[in-house]
Amino acid sequence: MSARMQGRSKALLWSGVGAGVVGIGALIAVALVDLGKADQLASVVGAVLAAVGLGLSLWGRFGTGAAPAPAPPAPTPPPAPVVTASGAGSVAAGGSIGSAATGNGTSPAPAPAAPAPASTPVRPAPGSVTASGDRSVAAGGDIGSVSTGDA
Repeated sequence: MSARMQGRSKALLWSGVGAGVVGIGALIAVALVDLGKADQLASVVGAVLAAVGLGLSLWGRFGTGAAPAPAPPAPTPPPAPVVTASGAGSVAAGGSIGSAATGNGTSPAPAPAAPAPASTPVRPAPGSVTASGDRSVAAGGDIGSVSTGDA
């Protein structure tokens, strides 16, 4: 709540307290003179104050607030990398490659079991991954095992 709104709220509160004190004093003065008249006056004043209270409650709930701030836009995902492989037996991947074999008659070796890294590996920024030439291999991430020759 802004300082301006707090100041306005305090002013309204104290003006209401002041009006209440004056009203109670007036009712006591009238009651000392004529109790029947004080009863009628208290009924009318009570009804008026109830209507004013309802109006102020509705104004406080719906009339003072500005429109809420719009939610921030959702982050856009990074563009997918451009992945190209050209040449006989070439391999390109936008992410990690566990095992790749590009030679004649080779079978891919299983990816070596590496111990868990101490920290999270740094991934390259999105971009192009290109493998060009015979039996070339390129990856946008980690490469576990590659065999590019004839067995």
